[in-house]
Amino acid sequence: MVYSRILCGHTLFTEVLMNIFRTETLYCALSLLCLLIFPSSSINAQDKDWRPVAPQELTAKTPVVEPDADAEASFWEVRVDDSSVEELALRHYVRVKIFTEKGREQFSRHDVVFTKGTKVKDVEARVTIPDGSTVLLKKEDVLEREIVRANGFKVKAKTFALPGLEIGSIVEYRYKEVLDNATANMRLIFQRDIPIQTVSYYVKPFAGDRGMYYERFNAGETKFEKDKNGYHRATMTNVPAFREEPNMLPDDEVRSWMYIYYLAGVKKVGDEYWKDIGKTIYEGSKTSLKANDQVKQATAEAIAGAASDDEKLQKIYGYVKSQIRNITYADKVTDDDRKSVRNNKSPGDTLKLRMGDAGDVDKLFGAMARAAGFDARVALSGSRNELFFDPRVANFQLMMNSSNIAVKVGEDWRFFSPAGYFSQYGMLSWVEEGQIALISDPKGAIWKDISLADAGKSKEKRTGKFKVLADGTLEGEATIEYTGHMSASNKNSYRGDSDVEREKSLKYLIQSQILSTAEIVSSSIENVLDPEKPLVYRFKIRVPGYASRTGKRIFFQPNVFERSSKPRFISNTRKYDVYFNYPYSEEDDITIELPSGFALENADAPSPIKDPSGIGSHTVKMGVTKDAKFLIYKRDFSFGNKGFIRFPATSYPAVKNLFEAFNKADVHQLTLREGTASASTK
Repeated sequence: MVYSRILCGHTLFTEVLMNIFRTETLYCALSLLCLLIFPSSSINAQDKDWRPVAPQELTAKTPVVEPDADAEASFWEVRVDDSSVEELALRHYVRVKIFTEKGREQFSRHDVVFTKGTKVKDVEARVTIPDGSTVLLKKEDVLEREIVRANGFKVKAKTFALPGLEIGSIVEYRYKEVLDNATANMRLIFQRDIPIQTVSYYVKPFAGDRGMYYERFNAGETKFEKDKNGYHRATMTNVPAFREEPNMLPDDEVRSWMYIYYLAGVKKVGDEYWKDIGKTIYEGSKTSLKANDQVKQATAEAIAGAASDDEKLQKIYGYVKSQIRNITYADKVTDDDRKSVRNNKSPGDTLKLRMGDAGDVDKLFGAMARAAGFDARVALSGSRNELFFDPRVANFQLMMNSSNIAVKVGEDWRFFSPAGYFSQYGMLSWVEEGQIALISDPKGAIWKDISLADAGKSKEKRTGKFKVLADGTLEGEATIEYTGHMSASNKNSYRGDSDVEREKSLKYLIQSQILSTAEIVSSSIENVLDPEKPLVYRFKIRVPGYASRTGKRIFFQPNVFERSSKPRFISNTRKYDVYFNYPYSEEDDITIELPSGFALENADAPSPIKDPSGIGSHTVKMGVTKDAKFLIYKRDFSFGNKGFIRFPATSYPAVKNLFEAFNKADVHQLTLREGTASASTK
């Protein structure tokens, strides 16, 4: 998919960007403005005739790029005409050879996936079967549907079933991809989910005094060269398929792609570029972080009684989040609310209105921190769910798409963003943590690492009281509580969902973790929209077949919440680094009433698990009460300790083995025997 860059999550970032554009002394930053103010363009229609299929293509029996491929594209071409001021459209033409039955199944129903802000039009396809005859796709057979990707994100797709497809066939399809409100900066994706012999992008640049530049990512020495009719062409050959792996880096970090953009004048690079950016942001943020008399008074009242710098900042943070309505996230926001907020020109305006967008919230926090005597500045960073910041890439828009407020406490800098609605004090969104930030400065730029919140800050705490019946049925009630990044991620996923949709999500969670046969007697979700309190699930369940009975014995798993747990990593090989979004922890506290007339043959707990570096740990304590009626199970797990969340592919066997040990301990089984004396407490 090719798409325009989404610059930011809230308007503080946008204002910083515009302040850069207003600074006349920063020529390179001014040139970036062209990316926003020049509308996108259209492209002349491609030749409607399909290209002839060569006999050797039809008779080919083996793939070229990957010997075991089920299907392989001989070419994937995209034409982008960016020379006018109309819509920006990209025309794709793809030819694929089918080699196996699996490949035939893959393309018998094919999806052209696209994301928000993009439309796919004019889908055409044809199949050339081995005897040389062709079958065309009917327009009415192209449907649009919503699908869920492996990472949980919902996307749309144009779906079509290809007629007459058989092994040895050649599939061709073409479509027009239209970008809404597109800027001329865009990603060009070279690596797809099938191997491709030749990938080519033909780009006709915008006409004017700006030059087209590009950045390469995992694309070797691929470069644009002049082609016919004003186009520039970039080509990669023998491109392997891009295949998702569990817990992998963001696509932009591992897939082959290029980024094109326009600049007027000479491009600055390295330290010189980023110093100019830092200076401009500093100058531009003087007004946006200015505290008027009302802000100073509110600050004095908010921090009254605070005995330390941390207490002052915590009180300011709490004040901003509780007293200012953040319409970027708030429920039931009206058009009048949005109109009113657009009139906010300063932190004083936001305070007076008691309402603002996410950017206004951060600016008010920064202004109040300054009023309290702190050195507070705008800081910029990347987004770890997309592309990690790399200062070697001198492109502000591409590298930095999130912002926060840096506050100097003693000799150190700390980062805050109350605009992150569900983020707790002392934490940023996980996409901002764990990378370098640029702190604006009159002399240039200050670079500072944003630390990761430790595993204990993002916890899933599960408690339950259950009983196992003689027929193997489990009954009981449970509570699951999320804090930190776990809470924020789940709450963000619920935004916009109805109560019915939320109940469906909870039902899916219960049945996927415990057992698909679980009957949910009752359930509730608490604090879904509360920015401070943990997200809490409560439910009562009945699970037929939870335990299995053989003669006088019942076999069951004491960790109810891990009843359907599977190994996280299955493959024996790994191409990409293993990557976790953030350190996290889990805590289980379970009481199980044993069936009358049965007792545990033993209550041995799995041995503690801990890697030599202490990155992950797993401890279980288990035993029965003195009256032998109840089993007590307690589990503590954490991973990502000491800030280790990324592991090279060469370390994959060790990571895989560690998680296999975790899983083995989680699915540990116990045996109950009818009429047996109770086991001793462990």
